[in-house]
Amino acid sequence: MMTPSDDQQAVYELLTIRDLIRWGVSRMNQTGVYFGHGTDNAWDESRSLVLHALGLEWQMADHWLDSRTTQTEREAVVSLLQHRIHDLVPAPYLIGEAWFCDLPFEVDERVLIPRSPIGEMIQNDFLPWWQPERMPERILDLCTGSGCIGIACAVQFPEAQVELLDISFDALAVAESNIERHRMSDRVVALQSDLFAAADGQYDLIVSNPPYVDADDMASLPDEYHHEPELALAAGDDGLDLVRIMLAEARQYLVDDGLLVVEVGNSWPALEAAYPQVSFIWPEFERGGHGVFVLQARDLDRLLAS
Repeated sequence: MMTPSDDQQAVYELLTIRDLIRWGVSRMNQTGVYFGHGTDNAWDESRSLVLHALGLEWQMADHWLDSRTTQTEREAVVSLLQHRIHDLVPAPYLIGEAWFCDLPFEVDERVLIPRSPIGEMIQNDFLPWWQPERMPERILDLCTGSGCIGIACAVQFPEAQVELLDISFDALAVAESNIERHRMSDRVVALQSDLFAAADGQYDLIVSNPPYVDADDMASLPDEYHHEPELALAAGDDGLDLVRIMLAEARQYLVDDGLLVVEVGNSWPALEAAYPQVSFIWPEFERGGHGVFVLQARDLDRLLAS
């Protein structure tokens, strides 16, 4: 455990940006913080926090890391690193920003930190499941949170109209900020909705990263995850409380050749056990992640008929 004297020693003895990053790495390794909100190692985590505290860009040339810092700068860096290490606050909340599909999004503790593997599918135009000869005209992002999935879809498909639905007014306030940030107000709208309640008409593509963490996983989550809204994580004993409703109702909001893409994470075995008659497609991801299923509208037709 670090003490005030450790902080003071760091402020007076560390000199360069590289020194500060290395110090952060050492302290993170000693205290066992959990990485899972944008980085997977102590170096990247420490670097992101140090550079943010100094007002520097991640992409800066490596030789700048040997630049000397002022005492005031070191105090700011050490304070931010201590907040991460002692309070176990995920780095994106401390920075106020997370990246998804190579786009920056405002985040705070009103929303989940963007990290869905659906981002890889968006950048691949949802191929091979989407028809490459036509672009989706209407897209629905259900349980939108920060709006990252829907806004990334709007960037990827520049002719599409996108609706972001969420039950949380707090989350929608963040989503609205991100719509404005990316200048998407002409094509993207955020609405308060209990699942499909505010959906209007039919969509070519419905995409969702809903709450799906089951009771056992909720009880064992690392402390960092408890800074995220429980409403966006917990979904009953088996993690499928909302997904069951989505499977029962999604078809009426999909066009006949529409696509449903939903992340269920570690709850995928429970989903397959609950719906043995459904042939879920589980994409593999080059950049990591799992537990996202794809269903065509016709698959939902067969499910509803069974």
